[in-house]
Amino acid sequence: MLIKIHDCWEIPEKEATPESVYIDRRKFLKTMGLTGIYTIGLLYGCTRLGGNGPKAKPLSEWLLTETEAKVYPAGRNIEFMLDRPITDESIAARYNNFYEFSSDKDDVWKKTENFITRPWEVEVTGLVEKPQVFDPDDLLRLMPMEERLYRHRCVEAWAMAVPWTGFSMKALIDHVRPLSKARFVRFVSFLPQKKNIFYVFSGPWPYTEGLTMEEAVNPLTLLVTGIYGHPLPKQHGAPLRLIVPWKYGYKSIKSIVKIEFTEEQPKTFWNTVVPDEYDFLANVNPNIHHPRWSQATEKMIDTGKRNPTLLYNGYERYVAHLYA
Repeated sequence: MLIKIHDCWEIPEKEATPESVYIDRRKFLKTMGLTGIYTIGLLYGCTRLGGNGPKAKPLSEWLLTETEAKVYPAGRNIEFMLDRPITDESIAARYNNFYEFSSDKDDVWKKTENFITRPWEVEVTGLVEKPQVFDPDDLLRLMPMEERLYRHRCVEAWAMAVPWTGFSMKALIDHVRPLSKARFVRFVSFLPQKKNIFYVFSGPWPYTEGLTMEEAVNPLTLLVTGIYGHPLPKQHGAPLRLIVPWKYGYKSIKSIVKIEFTEEQPKTFWNTVVPDEYDFLANVNPNIHHPRWSQATEKMIDTGKRNPTLLYNGYERYVAHLYA
């Protein structure tokens, strides 16, 4: 008889965040009296509980391309299972950070309704043998698609569980073949036309993020096209976003238009704007002090239960060697 030994990053299913329990970040910030740039930069790539919002709809109600119809729902990779319940989809859909559209997190799902994500192009460029421009269906056809259940950890010490559909970043790297001197990967989000932008503050737009090459080829690093068994909704960063589960949520850049392989460490958005609070690595670490939130514990959004924060968000055996 085969017995599955659960990895350190797996969470009991009974403790997974129901999607109905994301916290209304706007109300929270008002209650705490947080304002200005420090309020703005807290949770890019993280989601909180909101009020009324969009309802989850079955896959049959999605208008899929022929290629998407062959992908969703993707097969689940059982190596990346959780032992806690998945966050309820209807809650995850209603409260998001996307400052290109609105500072009101409950409003993002509405403000992105007219966001055009097809046609879309993703340029892969820089120090590679095979620079290419992909549309989303190109990636769905070329890459090995799968579903993974991951912890999602916010720098504000919130925690939840999400089912992502996507492909390993390494698969794309193998396809474009970076040159030996490529040491970093720079990700760039879209820059909408002025009439569609609601910028909360003047910053180095478009939003950018970066990884080392060692982080990019790590088996956990995922380029995501879907969530909850269907394509990404616009507020979640359609049509392509990054997920790096051992890092804080602001590293998970949305609506990617460019992936560039570089020799020098790229500048990243929040590290440029507030370098004392947002470092380049952004690894989940209970021992690294943050000026506003203790990282010693994390709060389960549904139950309010506080658990000790796990180093690298519980993925230590996969990534600790990168930082030894």
